[in-house]
Amino acid sequence: MATDQGGDMRALVEQIAKALVDEPAQVSVQAVDGEQVTVLELRVAPNDLGKVIGKQGRTARSIRTILSAAGMKLRKRFTLEILE
Repeated sequence: MATDQGGDMRALVEQIAKALVDEPAQVSVQAVDGEQVTVLELRVAPNDLGKVIGKQGRTARSIRTILSAAGMKLRKRFTLEILE
């Protein structure tokens, strides 16, 4: 059951990222399950990195806020890592 929830959160981050970037085909999100936390690794095209992070990291912080709020409902912790 936990994998379904991780998959839902993975799809959520993917949808948000695809809406932000110029090259949605380059967006990929990998869920890495840990004991306490599920880490979602987000990869985008190099020229889209700034769009996903946002000014002073605001966009990335907003995505993380959505993750933590949805994670509370699922009683599971999620973190977002944006990989270059």
